[in-house]
Amino acid sequence: MLFPLNSLMRFTPPLVAILLVSVALLGWQLINKKLLINLNICSLFIGILWALHIFIKHHAIGDMDASFLVISLISVLFIGAISFINNIVAFLLHSLPVALVVLWLGSVDHWLRVIYSIALPAIGITIQHIIQKRNDRFTQRLMNKLLEEKETLSDLSMLDPLTGLYNRRGFQNRLEHIQASGAGSHYVLLLDIDYFKSYNDHYGHAMGDQALLRVSAAIRDAVRSRDIVTRYGGEEFMVMLTNIDAERALQSAERIRQRVFDLEIPHMFNNQVATNVTVSIGLAPFVEGSIGDALSLADKALYQAKNQGRNSILTNEMVTAG
Repeated sequence: MLFPLNSLMRFTPPLVAILLVSVALLGWQLINKKLLINLNICSLFIGILWALHIFIKHHAIGDMDASFLVISLISVLFIGAISFINNIVAFLLHSLPVALVVLWLGSVDHWLRVIYSIALPAIGITIQHIIQKRNDRFTQRLMNKLLEEKETLSDLSMLDPLTGLYNRRGFQNRLEHIQASGAGSHYVLLLDIDYFKSYNDHYGHAMGDQALLRVSAAIRDAVRSRDIVTRYGGEEFMVMLTNIDAERALQSAERIRQRVFDLEIPHMFNNQVATNVTVSIGLAPFVEGSIGDALSLADKALYQAKNQGRNSILTNEMVTAG
């Protein structure tokens, strides 16, 4: 572009302007990395400057160099294809002013060549753009799938694989959300299936798993959706009753006990209490502080409930009073 086959007028005012604008845009982008430049406007402006450069130099050269216009057009298209490989609009805006000037200054015979010279890289860039878009969509779908699987794995890591209830990690996660939401009156229930080791030994672990599934479902159905039901151990469950008073918490515990009793799961080794599966429950309030304190109180109440005959509910207040 500076000296196609000759050295006449190597530098023109538009060419100097292109160099200055390019350096200025580069410096601006380095200084203000967060402020994006409008690529389409810049490409059109640079294209107009290239067209002015070609117009001025063509008049200076005259008919001495018949190939000047063709070489100029190819040079600009080459620069545009490299600079705007991912932006077909910017490429066309950059090339159009030069093409129009070459068509105006050249003969009619050059028109098809000019159109072909523009169309060929434009088609190539368009195809590349389509392929890139498809790759971007595929990559985005893949990323979304990976994120979904990550969330699924994260959810699964917080759930008990047998019952689908929260495990201790899942409970801790939910507890943090409850504590972050503000103060409230909460109660903790610890439940234990009565004589469950004997049940497993006699009926087998497969039947034991079925019993755990049915009991866990009964517990889940007996409380509200906002309450947290956790498989706390082998045959032990823990329920966090959120935003509830003492009377309703005791009613919820009784509802759980009755729901499990009404399952009528045969349990011949529970004959001291009933002929079916039952649960014992310890109840304690969860106040500001560590969940461990509430669980310790509920565990003491559960221990007493089991010692006093099972299939019963005791609160920490009853234990203290006793």
